[in-house]
Amino acid sequence: MDLAVQTGEFVAIIGPSGCGKSTLLSLLAGYLKPSSGQVLFRGKPISGPGRERMMVFQQPALFPWLTTAENIGYGLRLRANRNRHANREETVAELLQLVQLDGFARHYPSDLSGGMRQRLEIARALAVDPQVLLMDEPLAALDALTRRRMQREVLRIWEKTGKTILFVTHDIDEAVIMADRVVVMAQRPTCILEIDKVSLARPRSREDLEVGTVARRLSSLLE
Repeated sequence: MDLAVQTGEFVAIIGPSGCGKSTLLSLLAGYLKPSSGQVLFRGKPISGPGRERMMVFQQPALFPWLTTAENIGYGLRLRANRNRHANREETVAELLQLVQLDGFARHYPSDLSGGMRQRLEIARALAVDPQVLLMDEPLAALDALTRRRMQREVLRIWEKTGKTILFVTHDIDEAVIMADRVVVMAQRPTCILEIDKVSLARPRSREDLEVGTVARRLSSLLE
């Protein structure tokens, strides 16, 4: 496959189970090395994980013994990040406000709803100021109503921060609603079937006829 992503772009990746979507994100994160070819970040080969590329998983990997604020600030306490933020408390406060959890700074993950925990996971990833967010089905475990709210929240955070996002999802409508481009992957052999530029104005909704038309066409590629 051959895929290039531009700075500040929101790219969704769809395809059947087992086609390699999560593997692709792991390659981009530096968790895996390619068996052939190259994975480049700003023209340089990716040799391992780095704070410029942060992963957001389907199930939030939060520390249950830390508060919301402490979870966000955890990465800032690591030696590699200590000198990147002059005021750690101020950075945490800004992120709490960004993800609309400023009223829950002293709460523990067990006190938060699923959507709130996912927002906390995003804030923790943003704390080290990455250039790219790699999101592996981050909304899949949420109920339908919470998922719709979180779609809007992720888009709001993306527009506010200008981060580059690669977003894996099984929900084709979700991909069309959120992304600038949708990458359609096939399996056996794994390849990119199509890269579709979504030119629809935002905000988008599942009820929009244009969204339905694009989603049906992409769905037909996977049948």
